[in-house]
Amino acid sequence: MSGYRPWVVWSVGLFAYLIGVMNRTSFGVAGLDAADRFGAAPAVLSGFLVLQLLVYALLQIPTGILLDRFGARTLVVVGALVMASGQLLLALAETLPIAIAARVLVGAGDALTFISVLSVVNAWFPPRTVPVMTQLTGLLGQGGQILSALPFAALLHQGGWTPAFVSAAGLGVAAAIAVAAVLRNRPAGAPTPVSATSWRAVSDSLKASWSEPGTRLGLWTHTGTQFAGTVFALMWGVPYLVVGQGMSSAAAGGILTLLVLVGVVAGPLFGEFAARHPTRRSWLVIGVIMATAVAWTAVLLTPAPAPRWLIVVLVVVLAAGGPASMIGFDYARTFNPGHRQGTAVGIVNIGGFTASLLVTLGVGAVLGLAGGYTPDSFRAAWVVQYAVWGIALAGVIIARRRARRKLADEGFPVRPLREVFAERRRETVKS
Repeated sequence: MSGYRPWVVWSVGLFAYLIGVMNRTSFGVAGLDAADRFGAAPAVLSGFLVLQLLVYALLQIPTGILLDRFGARTLVVVGALVMASGQLLLALAETLPIAIAARVLVGAGDALTFISVLSVVNAWFPPRTVPVMTQLTGLLGQGGQILSALPFAALLHQGGWTPAFVSAAGLGVAAAIAVAAVLRNRPAGAPTPVSATSWRAVSDSLKASWSEPGTRLGLWTHTGTQFAGTVFALMWGVPYLVVGQGMSSAAAGGILTLLVLVGVVAGPLFGEFAARHPTRRSWLVIGVIMATAVAWTAVLLTPAPAPRWLIVVLVVVLAAGGPASMIGFDYARTFNPGHRQGTAVGIVNIGGFTASLLVTLGVGAVLGLAGGYTPDSFRAAWVVQYAVWGIALAGVIIARRRARRKLADEGFPVRPLREVFAERRRETVKS
């Protein structure tokens, strides 16, 4: 796996994922335009993203099973074409039902893409570098948010609704062609994992993946870290910054760009930490969850408009959620054998997107009940996040305890940090 070939294969997969993220986030940038075009109230507008995320979440386990069976190349090509068809349908949509159907297609194609690209990383790179490459994949792929926040938004506001979404569809077709031509599931000569070939075997693989404590630890990790940044970037961030904080649309787009750029810097650092300290990954996850809750608390307690520096701090903390959520996939990889890693990753990926779905729906519902787009309404709406943080944090702690108990039973005990620090203090005193 030396040489340039792994990087070429990975780059093409990354390109497909980047375009997928652009398609995923394009509706968030066009949220206010969509409200005018379709006459949608806040709750209805949030329903677009809720349905898209619902489709994405429901398809994660089936996608994992299909990935173990058919491989990444097929799924990424199909996903890119399905998303392209959804964007084309949305470009031509004049009524709300057609627009909703279009976003369902985008969610379905999106569901096939990310975990398939991650399997390419696992197959083409050495295990020691996989955590860092996973972070790079997730975070460079989030550059799709920049494509939606800047060139897509510019085309939307200057050229109109239809040209913008037709262009997005064209990029999806280009991604499918590139993947079909270049991407391969694994290096030549590498052994093909034995996948389930019957419904009974598929069911057994799914049960085994779920019963693995490390898989559930990954699920709760993804749940607690991913949703806050996703909801902010995909749906409610721009309306909140424009209406709730008095920013211009250009400034709000710049904030979303900062969200991506900070994540790109943090990602390799988080990946290297996970590679060097695999038994301490959960502490990084817990820290990110708590820091996100604290940052949102500071913003919500400050009368609007909050100081710009405080908004920047919030966005920086939100940006850390993306890299932290990638640790969930690392748990799925390290706690499951190769033939069921796709299924395990699918289970993990359900967590954050289910949480994103529920929070998106909750924010839209509270906005509708509180009187629409106002600073006070947004302040009340964002409070729905705290319940998810609490549940996810409890899940991480419980699953971590069970995973460590299993490791101890297998002869690999994880020493508590207090014992490690106490031993280091004693060694320091002796020296």
